[in-house]
Amino acid sequence: MFRCGLIMFAVRVSVLCYLLCMSSGSVEEENPEFWRSSAQNTLRSALSRKLNTNVAKNIVLFLGDGMGVTTITAARILKGQLQNRSGEETVMNMDTFPFVGLAKVYTVDFQIPDSAATATAYLCGVKTNLNTVGVSAAARNGVCRSQKGNEVTSILKWAKDAGKSVGIVTTTRVQHATPAASYAHSASRTWYSDADLPNSAVTGGCMDIASQLLRNTDIDVIIGGGRKYMTPKGFPDPEYPADLKAQGQRKDNRNLINEWLSMKEGKVARYVWNKTDFDAVDPEKTDYLMALFEPGDLRFDVERDPSMDPSISETTEKAIQILKKNPKGFFLLVEGGRIDQGHHDSRASMALHEAVALDDAVARGLELTNEEETLTVVTADHSHAFTFNGYPFRGNSILGKSPIFAMDLLPYSTLMYGNGPGHKIIDNKRPDIRNVDTTDKDYVQQSAVPLDSETHGGEDVALFARGPMAHLFQGVFEQNYIAHAMAFAACVGTNQEHCAATAEPNEIPFTSTDPGSSAPDTPLAAMTTVMLSVWMSVLLH
Repeated sequence: MFRCGLIMFAVRVSVLCYLLCMSSGSVEEENPEFWRSSAQNTLRSALSRKLNTNVAKNIVLFLGDGMGVTTITAARILKGQLQNRSGEETVMNMDTFPFVGLAKVYTVDFQIPDSAATATAYLCGVKTNLNTVGVSAAARNGVCRSQKGNEVTSILKWAKDAGKSVGIVTTTRVQHATPAASYAHSASRTWYSDADLPNSAVTGGCMDIASQLLRNTDIDVIIGGGRKYMTPKGFPDPEYPADLKAQGQRKDNRNLINEWLSMKEGKVARYVWNKTDFDAVDPEKTDYLMALFEPGDLRFDVERDPSMDPSISETTEKAIQILKKNPKGFFLLVEGGRIDQGHHDSRASMALHEAVALDDAVARGLELTNEEETLTVVTADHSHAFTFNGYPFRGNSILGKSPIFAMDLLPYSTLMYGNGPGHKIIDNKRPDIRNVDTTDKDYVQQSAVPLDSETHGGEDVALFARGPMAHLFQGVFEQNYIAHAMAFAACVGTNQEHCAATAEPNEIPFTSTDPGSSAPDTPLAAMTTVMLSVWMSVLLH
């Protein structure tokens, strides 16, 4: 009874605080006609949508590494709250895409995947084993001899073979799992440079991923991090010359950056490592661009020095400007890779700001391309053990706390993890976070199970599509289907029977830009009544 009384007291205090602190909002959401009108607008948008059956001249694939549905929802709210809105009603750029599907992300050997196996699926069209890139499931993780004869190529190569320009943009190192699957074949995703190869791989003739970046496919635009995997051991980094960890790592004494430049004889090829030089690159006069802004992965967007490193929107823009000069079109992979790394650290703020940055890049990509000829896809490789829970009031900070305490009489954040470094029990109690700023970029969310690094999640991930043949991405499908559907849309790779006679669209395709958004604030009376009813139900059962 005493505990129940304390909990009820906490409920009353929370409601009172809400009543006192909440600004008066619009009453329009109390009117049923508001919701009926919103639904009718969305219905009319759906009914007026026409299929775009053009052949896709261009493909832009935006990949949010670790951007599961919970991450998308939370990032949507954060994006709105960064604009001083309630947040829930916000419409992300990816939300405006008319076709949505769900991809099944398991690997051949595991229920829950990693970024290497998933990238091989959605880029190469073949499911494979954990930790391997650009090889079939006949290859074994870390076993060099098993990859020979089991290599599989990606849609990036199919596009290049069809005469298109191709590029990769990432916020990680360009040798990381996602970009690597577009050009490399490796029994281990961790063989970034030759220094990472075990003796068995060296004697077995396997090649490190950085070397394959130059050898396998002629990539027009390469943007991300990963300088240290391209230069000889001990080679000083241009940005951090005194940092030993930033120095080159290659044991073969090769400078792959210089080799790449020498391979482009007769073409205008530029290598840059800072924003000043990057901004000076003229897309109209540039055939090839390699931009490596960090020794390893790029900085998180909230920690990025805008005078040294461009945003993912800026790198996406530069890549498209260079690639779209090709009259045959282009394929571009854009990865928001540090969403995943923020989640592994259980720093939700970092992960969500990265997702917002990726969505901004989506907007820039749409502005620079024509929907009539460009297929744009936004998806994720996998999810995380990430939850959005409790009963927070409308407009509560997405990085904040639930307004009522748990049974241990302590508060909890509405974003949490099933496992990870946030599991801390002292004297059989959770940490008291009443005076902790959970919105801080470095705050580590609490978790149920102690792990040094939070794990991936295994649920299906969403895919958003817009442009030629976007209607191919509907329903629930295997993740490897994505590569085949994109290739079909662009008439690259196999399935080209339909390409001889280019289909004309039935009509200009309609894409809703406001799929039933609501007002920024929720009426006080309705919200309070609902929340009290929910809490009483929880407490009495």
